[in-house]
Amino acid sequence: MTRERPYARSADSEVPADLDELTGAWRAATGSLRLLLVLDDALASAQIRPLLPAGPGSMVIVAGRQRLTGLDADRRITLEPLGPGDAQTLLGHLVGEERTARERAATHELARLCGGLPLALRIAGTRLQTRPVWTLAHLVDRMADDEHRLGELRAGDRSLEAAFRLSYDQLTEAQQRGFRALGLTPTSEFDALAPAVMLGRPVREAEQVLEGLVDTSLVQQPRPGRYRLHDLVRVHARRLAEAAPAEARAARSAVLRPYVDAGRASSDWGSGGFPTGPSGTGAFADRAEAGDWLNAADGELADVVGHAAALGEADHACWIAEALTDQFVRRGRYHEGRTALEVALPLADRATDRRMAPALRNCVGIIDIYRGDAAGARAAFDEALRLSRHRADRREEARALSGIGAAELNAGRSGQALAPLTAAVDLARPLEDEWLVAMALCVLGTAYRALGRPRDALVCLTESAARAEVNGRPAMISRALSCAAEVHLGLGRFAEAKELLSRAAHLVQRAGDIPLTAITLSMLGTAELGGGNLDAAVALHHEALSRLKSLSPLDEPHRTRMEMDIRSRLGRAYAAAGRVREAGQQFRTVLAFPGSGAYPAERAFAMAGLRDCGMA
Repeated sequence: MTRERPYARSADSEVPADLDELTGAWRAATGSLRLLLVLDDALASAQIRPLLPAGPGSMVIVAGRQRLTGLDADRRITLEPLGPGDAQTLLGHLVGEERTARERAATHELARLCGGLPLALRIAGTRLQTRPVWTLAHLVDRMADDEHRLGELRAGDRSLEAAFRLSYDQLTEAQQRGFRALGLTPTSEFDALAPAVMLGRPVREAEQVLEGLVDTSLVQQPRPGRYRLHDLVRVHARRLAEAAPAEARAARSAVLRPYVDAGRASSDWGSGGFPTGPSGTGAFADRAEAGDWLNAADGELADVVGHAAALGEADHACWIAEALTDQFVRRGRYHEGRTALEVALPLADRATDRRMAPALRNCVGIIDIYRGDAAGARAAFDEALRLSRHRADRREEARALSGIGAAELNAGRSGQALAPLTAAVDLARPLEDEWLVAMALCVLGTAYRALGRPRDALVCLTESAARAEVNGRPAMISRALSCAAEVHLGLGRFAEAKELLSRAAHLVQRAGDIPLTAITLSMLGTAELGGGNLDAAVALHHEALSRLKSLSPLDEPHRTRMEMDIRSRLGRAYAAAGRVREAGQQFRTVLAFPGSGAYPAERAFAMAGLRDCGMA
């Protein structure tokens, strides 16, 4: 007598109720067939394995919200959002090409607001189909506010937010909390540190949460170690976060701290440059790690200050703006640095850290010096001096006096720079801030050089380099060495200049200061030329030019002047090597620069080079 097998009976079939038997029956029935099997909305690998056909030559296409990493697959495809062109084409198909042709700008913007998501575009198209009196511009206006955008992407029983919610509901509790936190990040791209500090978890654990969210397609991974949310997904995550206000409040404050830490740790000012504010969290092992972390978010750093300001975090907005000033200077991104400071300045008087009011104005002055706005810098430093004296802040007073001296020097008034710079040095010495003393002495030495007093200049610059060595910050050391080398070049002491510049070039490249790197390399090329090493001189000038390519003329106002100077130096090196035609090309390039008339000294240098080559 055979054992009876359990069956689930229907009117016309008998189907085994046991999963193993069902799987066996399915494979027996399909073993001789070649099938194309399409399985949609798969939740897990365990759902798919029993359905895999046994027959040779069969193919299975599996679609799902999650990446089913437990399945072996010949090919995996991630469906990305539609590009701008395809998104606009889909809108034209849905609402009529005549309609989109009449409103090309609104069509482009609507496609952008939908983020290229087919479901969002179809819902938007449906709303326009059912509202023929609406223009595309009207729907764009309704969707312009992030808070209302998801609400507008709803038609009947179809809702973009419901689709997002379905994916969210399938997450583990830890993933749900991590997803909510990601809606509060101040930048569109981030690494594992951001959710780690918001969740109060180790970075490794936060990374595991992020990777899990990547597998659910809620988080994108543009490159290894970097993550981002689609704009509409980000809106959904933020709305979920705001539904838990206590959790959101703590996360918002926590995520700002790494920017303070990284800015201060990577700054050339050193620990003495930030005597007030929060203590470091130890998130970064060293200066280089902090700098690399900031460089990864380079284009969005000014937005972090705006994010803090929008949250009413006055102290954090000010601390971050101050800490990032040196980062913006090193990268030649003066406009962004100025923008960040302008956002933070109105909050300085509301901050509990009373140093911020004069400190941020000193930072504005520093940025304006690099922007070539000596008058604006002088005004900012004057205000910082007034506030620091009113608050008896000797350190900010010394910085303001140093800045006033630098502004006078940059305005061509070297003689008027001596008094404030000397006062700054005298104020800074008792403060035990070696960077501040080194910086004031460096500017003072440069003023002496401009006044034709090389001996006094070298006394100041030698002490500046020694003070900078104590502080150990590479950009300040290299700046003092370069300024001293420039004095030696003027005296024809090429060997002494080469020794100093070789050390400076190594240090400044380590510091990541792009403009100063280009200048230092070109000066080293001039020292090599003076020493008769023509090939080395040519190579160094070319390397300096290659560094300049990473600087935008819109960000670095001195880029044109620097390139004119370097190309003229390169022309001199070519001429000395007997490569007269190449020398002439460099000099003519200098003279052909748009706006070169604003730099008469550089033009005169190039014209003299042409005359020396017999080409004038």
